[in-house]
Amino acid sequence: MKEKKISLEAINSMRNDFYKSSKYRALQNVVARTDIKQVALNWDKFATVSHTFSDKITPELAATSQSQSGRCWIFAVLNLLRIPMAEKHNINDFEFSQSYLFFWDKFEKANYFFENVIDTAKEPHDSRLVMYLFDSSSLFSDGGQWHMAVNLINKYGLVPKSVFPDNEACLSSGQFNQILKSKLREQGVVLRKLVAAGSTSKKILEAKNKMLEEIYRMLSLHMGTPPNHFNWEFYDKDKNFHSFKKLTPHTFYKKHLKVNLNDYVCLVNSPRKQTPYYKTFTVKCLGNVIEGDPILYLNVPIEEMKSVAIKSLKANEPVWLGCDVAKSFHHGLGVMDLNLYDLELIYDVSFATTKEMRMNYGESKMTHAMLFTGVNLVDKKPNKWCVENSWGDKPGKKGYFMMTDEWFDEYMFEIAVHKKYLPKKLIKLLSLPEISLDPWDPLGALAL
Repeated sequence: MKEKKISLEAINSMRNDFYKSSKYRALQNVVARTDIKQVALNWDKFATVSHTFSDKITPELAATSQSQSGRCWIFAVLNLLRIPMAEKHNINDFEFSQSYLFFWDKFEKANYFFENVIDTAKEPHDSRLVMYLFDSSSLFSDGGQWHMAVNLINKYGLVPKSVFPDNEACLSSGQFNQILKSKLREQGVVLRKLVAAGSTSKKILEAKNKMLEEIYRMLSLHMGTPPNHFNWEFYDKDKNFHSFKKLTPHTFYKKHLKVNLNDYVCLVNSPRKQTPYYKTFTVKCLGNVIEGDPILYLNVPIEEMKSVAIKSLKANEPVWLGCDVAKSFHHGLGVMDLNLYDLELIYDVSFATTKEMRMNYGESKMTHAMLFTGVNLVDKKPNKWCVENSWGDKPGKKGYFMMTDEWFDEYMFEIAVHKKYLPKKLIKLLSLPEISLDPWDPLGALAL
């Protein structure tokens, strides 16, 4: 027992050692009353931040804002698509309706949840899988993945933001999400009881459809009802007026934006023993549209991911990305840099971790989706990357961020890129049978 407890003698020794150091006492005076990031900010890095890049996507459009919501993955996909849209129609700026996809994502996620509940209804309520499905962090979250956005667009099309603008439930989604989660849990329990009672498939389906009617009603009340038909009018750069009448979300998408999202693939970097390179992976219970394509990742070394991203950027095509944005990050500067903070200098302790360790033990996972719109090449090698975020135009350089190449190595996890930029050896690997990862795997965390 003596070895397990912390003795008062040991605590007194620690206290005495702390007060013996004038450095620690001086730092205490500062750290105890100041944001640690301000204290630890490396001046040399702060003073030399540069948002210039050798290769950048054009046109560079005004930054978008997801406000107080977790719609980053939707914004990143639509920010990718609006660039060819602006070019095609000769317009200075344009946004697709992020709220339109947000509505259908929540509706489809309700059905996805119900189907998972039915499939697992015979498992104990306290099994890890059932608890995960009903947990607040996974249930009806704002998050999502590239394939989930593609499934929504393929099924529901797109509309301009002017046709279906943001509303309170989209700008600040937390309160409405809690209401929806409470309702979904209640409905999920009903479905489990119906299965336990031996109800017929027909009766269960009738109950589920009734539940979906309730969810649709709640979504429409908070978010508005998505349009079936609409008119789109705008002025181009030359002040010419354009008007398109009686469009549907599908005709708008197919006629005005000739981009086949099914030609894009997702590459990930996961240096773990359980996720070997050059294998394909999916994540169980991760999705939204039941009949849509499943999540599919091809795991590659980080240098191969960079090579593919650079090829796309040099061809003036942006690259969707998933990363762990909060690490070594300065919001105001819009900088992601491993050497941005001197935490070891402040605390007098080392932070020696690896990407594999961080992924295995919950220290790092995909938390945010953005868009690569540029890269800086020195002797054909990248040293920093330009990133379009969706946090408005205040942080960074008018909403555009800078990521160092060293940061890319440690905290970048995924890109979505057109398959034409992949070497043939990688394209062949996409047909391999995928390995299923657990729902709580860090490669699925962006959807939470």
